[in-house]
Amino acid sequence: MRMRPTLSWTPTEDLPPGTTDLGPVAAALTTGGVLVLSGAGISTESGIPDYRGEGGSLSRHTPMTYQEFTASARARRRYWARSHLGWRTFGRARPNAGHRAVAAFGRHGLLSGVITQNVDGLHQAAGSEGVTELHGSLDRVVCLSCGALSPRREIARRLEEANPDFQPVAAGINPDGDADLTDEQVGDFRVVPCAVCGGILKPDVVFFGEAVPPRRVEHCRELVRASASLLVLGSSLTVMSGLRFVRQASQAGKPVLIVNRDPTRGDRHALTRVTLPLGRTLTTVAGRLGIPIDDEAADSVKS
Repeated sequence: MRMRPTLSWTPTEDLPPGTTDLGPVAAALTTGGVLVLSGAGISTESGIPDYRGEGGSLSRHTPMTYQEFTASARARRRYWARSHLGWRTFGRARPNAGHRAVAAFGRHGLLSGVITQNVDGLHQAAGSEGVTELHGSLDRVVCLSCGALSPRREIARRLEEANPDFQPVAAGINPDGDADLTDEQVGDFRVVPCAVCGGILKPDVVFFGEAVPPRRVEHCRELVRASASLLVLGSSLTVMSGLRFVRQASQAGKPVLIVNRDPTRGDRHALTRVTLPLGRTLTTVAGRLGIPIDDEAADSVKS
């Protein structure tokens, strides 16, 4: 299934109201077998804005589509200039209380897995293991011709060498690591080719309009099948790439619980939607369950 470039969603039906009752979330975690599906909202407390919440990046920024990236050298130059600058800030982000709580739940055996729509690596930096990155990771770069993978830090070094005077100031940073720059700031930024075959390089992430790899989708479906419940954290579920797993869980009779301040496209499938901030919600639930959250737990330095 191809991830359509759906940038917004407006409810067309009356959805159940949100709540501040954390009981169902605590109960699901007590039972165990919880599969976490996280979105950009879990990383906002780390300084990375989400797409669609209050002040979300879509109010000022249209994400790059796969079709535009592959069709236009100018678009690739603009993307790589903005992404290269954004990476410097993005790479300094650190896990917040929400990420650390998820890691603590995992260490205590309450989770059956973690699927994240994010490309920031913050779940792993907080200590979560076996995270499935639905949309890939900005830590890697892939060649569209030969498929060679490269560490992002290596491509960043090559881009710095090719653009030694590139020091613009960005107006903001986006969930995909893309910095807000004008065309004048992008200027004649030089893009580097694949060191193996000279092909086009692209971050190893799923762009809007690009298909999530089928094997990855099937792996996530297997995780849903093996879970007792699905806990959605900080996702509007606007795009089908995440919503399909909510629908799958609901159709299988598994409880779906959502923590998101705004209504989501999956609310009608959910047992509950908690409208409180994620960090506070998960920290409070951990406290109720007697699970300590180590502020320093595995906050590894990302490459």
